[in-house]
Amino acid sequence: MSKILIVEDYKDLSDFYQEFLEGDILFTASDGETAVSFYREYNPDVVLMDLKLPKKSGIDAIKEILQFDPKAKIIAITAYGSTIGSKALEAGAKEVLRKPIRFNELKDIIEKYKSY
Repeated sequence: MSKILIVEDYKDLSDFYQEFLEGDILFTASDGETAVSFYREYNPDVVLMDLKLPKKSGIDAIKEILQFDPKAKIIAITAYGSTIGSKALEAGAKEVLRKPIRFNELKDIIEKYKSY
C-alpha cells in the first residue's frame, strides 16, 4: 500500500482519482500551498500535481517540494498544452500527463514510481 498525494482543485476530478486509487493511502490538497504542507507532513510515495492551482501554482509547489526532498516523485497533470508541461519537467516533475487522462496510463505510471 502506497501513500499518494492528490493535488487537484476540481473536486469532481479529485473525487474520481480517489475512487480510482482506492486501496492506497490517499491525501488530497486543492491548492499549491496545502500540497507543500501535506508533502512535508505525510511524505507520500507519489504526488499527482495539477499545474493550474490557487494560492501557489503547481510549478511553484513542485519546486518547493523538491527543495525539501530532491527525491520526490511528482507526476504533473495539465489540460494546458505542452508549454506548461515542459515547465513542469524543467521544475523537476518526473512525468507530465495531459487531461483528459487515460486512467490505465495513470495507473501504470503510478506503479512505476511507487516501486522506483
